[in-house]
Amino acid sequence: MEKVAADLPVARSAPLRSAAFRRYLSANLVSATGSAMAPLALAYSVIGEGGGAGDLGLVLATNTVPTILFLLVGGVLADRLSRSRMLFLGNLVAAVAQGMLAVIVATGQASTASIAACGFVSGTAMAFTVPAAQGAVGQIVPAEQLQQANALLRLPGNAVKVLGPAAGGAVVAVSGPAWALAWDALTFAVAAVLLLGLRLDAPVTLTSALGDLREGWSGFWARTWLWTYTAAGTVLVAAWLAGYQLLGPVVTARHYAGARDWGLVQAAFAAGLLAGTVVCLRWRPYRLLTVAVVSCLPLAAPLLALGAQLSLPWVMSATFLAGIGLDVTIVAWGTAFQQHVPQGELGRMSAFNSVGERLAIPLGYLLTAFAAGVWDERTVLVACAGLVVAAVILNLCVPDVYRINRRAGQG
Repeated sequence: MEKVAADLPVARSAPLRSAAFRRYLSANLVSATGSAMAPLALAYSVIGEGGGAGDLGLVLATNTVPTILFLLVGGVLADRLSRSRMLFLGNLVAAVAQGMLAVIVATGQASTASIAACGFVSGTAMAFTVPAAQGAVGQIVPAEQLQQANALLRLPGNAVKVLGPAAGGAVVAVSGPAWALAWDALTFAVAAVLLLGLRLDAPVTLTSALGDLREGWSGFWARTWLWTYTAAGTVLVAAWLAGYQLLGPVVTARHYAGARDWGLVQAAFAAGLLAGTVVCLRWRPYRLLTVAVVSCLPLAAPLLALGAQLSLPWVMSATFLAGIGLDVTIVAWGTAFQQHVPQGELGRMSAFNSVGERLAIPLGYLLTAFAAGVWDERTVLVACAGLVVAAVILNLCVPDVYRINRRAGQG
């Protein structure tokens, strides 16, 4: 029976009593409204300039690659500089990049190269904000409120995912992609101002940046639970991207009612994410890392449902469960990570972990391209589901998974 850490009850609204946390949450909410519209606007910006799938792939790659390249630099800086200052600068740079993109699209000067250049700048900015954000939460709220804070921070993005894509589609259809991109730029700018007001102290550092990086790698490798979770997560995310994100729309186009049904599946997934956040606000499991690993299992369900070509209600139900599991995983993992990694190492450990997960993006695309030439779609979907299950089972074979539990009196 799962032990629940309820010996020190924590009010679910406790983090909201902190002015600093409300400011941080507001920045996340504002930014989420723009980020929900941006992918659709970006895609139609490329299409509007006469680009095809290859051009869109190039643009997406130039957004992803710099994030991977500079994440370790961002992780080192997040453990040396003020994290609020890094978050401010990262959001400000993203605001400028998206603003420039909105202008060139609106004036008809956009090309695949110019859109990709703006994406490169945005991706670079993200490399510095991701590690800083992970460490900032622990500086804003006390340890006993970490899980509630992590769940509340997931709430805005998950809520926006339910309506954001539809709203973005309406804006793009009526006014064109430039307006949606301009809104994204504005939300980054507002978030930057809110984050600057946090004024978080910089960690004290005594070694060189290169020394910090070496020390960070040693700390990452010494924590078996951390690098094994990262390795399993890389395989799992690659399989999920290959099966759901890439093959999902193709399968629904050929065997279901196309875009309409895929939209319903996406909505079910977003609703599941939102439900998962609610679960995390109420449930405080003791075995945090075990829960984080096991909660990934439902991600195999929609892949199997699509592979078996089950009726749409079954696919939507499976996707809803996957959304719940994924959000529980994210919150449980974030809480375990923040509790078991010292504050002065959170940036670097987060960077190493994020590099693994982001490498899964090109890995998933390459996996799909290779498999599609050998097997049919149903076989690939089942294989991806098998990889999800295998990654979870292998991760559960790591003894440290059962030792990374909720610390007494912590959130």
